[in-house]
Amino acid sequence: MNIFNRVRYRLWGKRTRCLPPGSTRAQLGDFGEDLAADHCRRVLGYHILTRNWRYKRDELDLICRDGDVLVFIEVRARSEKALVSGFYSVDRHKKEVLMRGCRNYLKQLRNPPEHFRFDIIGVSICKGGRGSVQHYPNVPLFHKHFSVQRSQT
Repeated sequence: MNIFNRVRYRLWGKRTRCLPPGSTRAQLGDFGEDLAADHCRRVLGYHILTRNWRYKRDELDLICRDGDVLVFIEVRARSEKALVSGFYSVDRHKKEVLMRGCRNYLKQLRNPPEHFRFDIIGVSICKGGRGSVQHYPNVPLFHKHFSVQRSQT
């Protein structure tokens, strides 16, 4: 953050972003991912490695580093009036798809980390277009005997 932004932040506070009315579903998702990435960087102190990582059919929204731990994050943006929150919208099938994506990401690493986990970030978007972020750390995704095959180099 440069000096101008620091001064502006101290004088006028954090600038809130809003989703324009009539936004598409894709814009809603992008807005939610932007808010989640900001939350990870500024509030949680994570280092973001990549966003929207893709491999064949798999996609992972955010991949971050929390110290020595690799964190896979699924972002779920919802209207505040939604019947099911972002956390509960990740059902068994979605977890299987995410597990496959995490496994494929870890296979591509030359030196996979010893520790990794899965988080969910739910973004609730109100009628005015503002979003609030809920972080759910260490959601059960990997079974207790899951391990990464280490390369023999």
